Amino acid sequence: MGNGTELGRVRGLGSSKAGAHHWWHQRLTAAANLILMAWLLASIALLPGHDYEAMRRWLSAPVAAVPMALLVLSVFYHFRLGLQVLIEDYLHDHTRVAALLLLNFFVVGAGATAIFSILKIAFTGAPLA
Repeated sequence: MGNGTELGRVRGLGSSKAGAHHWWHQRLTAAANLILMAWLLASIALLPGHDYEAMRRWLSAPVAAVPMALLVLSVFYHFRLGLQVLIEDYLHDHTRVAALLLLNFFVVGAGATAIFSILKIAFTGAPLA
């Protein structure tokens, strides 16, 4: 009984095999977020000072700016994947399409702003000596 009807198996109805891709991306970004957040917390904890100038100098070094940009990309993609599941499960009809569009615009806009800020600091600040 577990495989559906004969006709359904012939037509290939059932799982569309798209959920595994989404699930896998969510797990990969969760692991990346864990690693990159641990790096961020350790890096900030090891800084000699925590004032604005020290943080600007730290973020202007490529060894800090690149992982920070990767962290932003991973966090916003993970955020999008998680909210997409919620929207698809609980909203219906035209509200679902509007919510998914708003979600995508928000994620792209906020992520681009964060990446721009990191790049601006990285390219205009003085690196750590």
